[in-house]
Amino acid sequence: MHSNYKNININLYRMNMELLENDTQPQYKLQFFGKGSEFFGIMIVNWLLTLITLGIYYPWARAKTLKYVFGSTALNDDRFHFSGTGQEMFIGFLKVIVFLVVFYLLLFSFSLAGPYALIGALLMYLLLFLFIPLAIHGSMRYRMSRTSLRGVRFGYRGSKKELFGKFLPGIFLTIITLGIYGAWFEINLRKYICGNVRYGDVKCHYEANGMDFFVLNLVGGLLTLVTLGIYSFWYQKKLFAYYVDNTFFTKDDRRIELRSTATAGGFFKLLVGNFFLVVFTLGLGAAWADMRTQQFIIDNIKLEGDIDLNAVQQTEDEYHNAFGEDAIDFFDIDLT
Repeated sequence: MHSNYKNININLYRMNMELLENDTQPQYKLQFFGKGSEFFGIMIVNWLLTLITLGIYYPWARAKTLKYVFGSTALNDDRFHFSGTGQEMFIGFLKVIVFLVVFYLLLFSFSLAGPYALIGALLMYLLLFLFIPLAIHGSMRYRMSRTSLRGVRFGYRGSKKELFGKFLPGIFLTIITLGIYGAWFEINLRKYICGNVRYGDVKCHYEANGMDFFVLNLVGGLLTLVTLGIYSFWYQKKLFAYYVDNTFFTKDDRRIELRSTATAGGFFKLLVGNFFLVVFTLGLGAAWADMRTQQFIIDNIKLEGDIDLNAVQQTEDEYHNAFGEDAIDFFDIDLT
């Protein structure tokens, strides 16, 4: 009898210790406070000033947009901060404009070169492929260095040489396989880019494999086609979960994992609602559509782990070159 009581007391002690550990486990809550009405005011001013200045105001418009979106996003009530400025981005903006003007002038010249036109066009598109990883690298370095949380900066430690080494073979294999290798190409890029993102001394990771991603896209695309688009909401839900669930952060032997809670029904409400918002307002509802999208993303990403945010140490330096930030916008490259 005494032995039974002793075992019961030991089990109760272990249960109490587990409950105590759970009570002290860090809690993380992502929040988004952006409002369509506020963003509409920013968007209208950006549109008008960009139009009046024949596009020159665009870098300042971009900076205001990023400041608002980042400043409206919070982790445990602490808001993110973006310190980039339009003046910084303007230098990058000019470099991109010069590149595009030279690119299209050379492309036009080669098109008039008779038998050499095809060779010229191929060389020009090779130049474009060389430019894209440069733009990605510059954008990541700049944007991360200008983003902070709780006074600690983010950072990007990737190198142009390594990124070129992954991008060029990847784009070549994607072309010669008629797009099939694209799944492996995208996953390899995400692994490299995410693996070089830092938040102080916290490291980001992305773990996925090309085969799973290829099958997900193949099945999703076929079922979307067969169901005349109906399956697209389940497809979007699975894509979102694949991106989110394979991302995590580590600090020493501790980690934070991301989990998607999005549903196909949620994507249906979001996408259909955004469509009507934009169409029936002749585009003016884009501000509300953008905020609904940001709210949906933040609401459907849950964080679980044991990293103490108070213990994160500053390790990243500022970076002053804004070249890539505007290039990414021009080429509509998705880094999320």
